[in-house]
Amino acid sequence: MSPAPSPAVPASGTAVPSADAAPSGAAVSSAGAAGTGPRSPLSVREARGRFRGGRGYLAACTLGLPTLDTLAAMRADAEEWELGRADAVRYGAVVERVRSGYADLVSVPVGAVAIGSQASVMAGLVAASVPDGAEVLCVDGDFSSMVFPFLSQRHRGVAVRHVALGELAGSITATTWLVAWSLVQSATGAIADAEAIVAAARRSGTFTLCDTTQAAGWMPVDASRFDATICHSYKWLCAPRGAAFLTVSARLAEELNPAQAGWYAGESPWTSCYGPEMNLATDARRFDVSPAWPAWVGAEPAIELFRSLDLAEVRAHAVGLGDALCDGLGIDRLGQAIVSWPDADGSDLGHLTAAGLVASGRAGRARVAFHLWNDEDDVADALAALGR
Repeated sequence: MSPAPSPAVPASGTAVPSADAAPSGAAVSSAGAAGTGPRSPLSVREARGRFRGGRGYLAACTLGLPTLDTLAAMRADAEEWELGRADAVRYGAVVERVRSGYADLVSVPVGAVAIGSQASVMAGLVAASVPDGAEVLCVDGDFSSMVFPFLSQRHRGVAVRHVALGELAGSITATTWLVAWSLVQSATGAIADAEAIVAAARRSGTFTLCDTTQAAGWMPVDASRFDATICHSYKWLCAPRGAAFLTVSARLAEELNPAQAGWYAGESPWTSCYGPEMNLATDARRFDVSPAWPAWVGAEPAIELFRSLDLAEVRAHAVGLGDALCDGLGIDRLGQAIVSWPDADGSDLGHLTAAGLVASGRAGRARVAFHLWNDEDDVADALAALGR
C-alpha cells in the first residue's frame, strides 16, 4: 500500500500528526503492533460482541448499527467539542487514518482514495466529466444515486441507456463511455457479475464505475478491479452517515474535472486554503470534499473493525442466514445477505414491524438484511412473524 499523503501544516505551524500515529485509546490496526506480525482475524462471534444489541434488527441495508467503539469515540469527541477542545488539526489526522484504513480494506493505494459525504455527489463528479454526447450504461432499477447524476447531464447530449442487471455485460458497446452499476442492488440484493462486466468493458475501452455501498462490509471488495468505486460507509461498514469514499484509477482520474474542488482538495489544505492561486493535490485527494468531522471520528473504529475481519467468513455468515430465510419462505436460495420478495401492499413488512422486527420495503418488495449481529434466532423470528 502506498504511504499516506504528507502531513499538512496549518498556519500556526503545528504539524498534523502522522496518519500512522493513533491517538490514545484508538482502535489498533489488524496488522498488530510493530514487530508482532499480523493478528488472526476476528471471528464473526467476536465481532458480534462489539455491538450493544441487534436482535431483530434486519436493516443493515438501510442503516448499519454503530459499534461500541464508534459510540465511545463520538461521545468523547462531542465532549471535547463542548469543552472547546475540538481541534481541526486532530480531525485531519483522523481523516487520513480512515482514508488509509479504507484503502487497505478495498485493496487500493491510499493515493487512489478521495473522501466525501454522499455517494450521489461522488457520482455527480464522474457524471459531470462524461464528454458531451457520450453514452452511459446503467442498470434498470438501480438506486437513484447511480442514475440521477447521469440523467442530469442530458442537456449536454449525454445518453443514458438502461438494461437489466443480467444484461449489463452484454450491452456494453464500443460507443459506451462509462458503465455504472451497484455491485449489490439495493431493492433486491442481487449481486452483479462484476467479472463479466469488467471484462466486457476492457474489450471496448469503456470506463467502469461500481457502487459498493451495499457490498463493502459483508463481502470482500477489491476496488482495484474498477476504474472507480463509490461507497457510503453508513450501511454495512457501520460508520456514521457522512463518511463516503471514491476510489479512482489513474486512467480515469485524468478524465475527471475536480469541479467541486474546495480547500480540502488542495495539495496541502492548511497552506493552500486561500486564493487566488489553486494548487490541487496531485493524487485522488484533489477530488476530496471537506469532511464532516464528527462522522470521521466515528468511522475510524468502524473501518478498523472491518479490516480486522475475514470478510469471506462474514459473507458465509450473512448468506447462510439469508438462505435459511429463503428456505422458510419457500423461495429459491439467493446466496445474498439481502433477501427481498414481492409485497405490493406492504402486509409482510407490516407483520415484521408488528412483531418488533426492523425491516424495510423498497420497490414494492419486503426487504431484510443479515449482518454481524444477526443469527438463526432472527431468521426464526422473521418466519414466525410472517406465519411461515
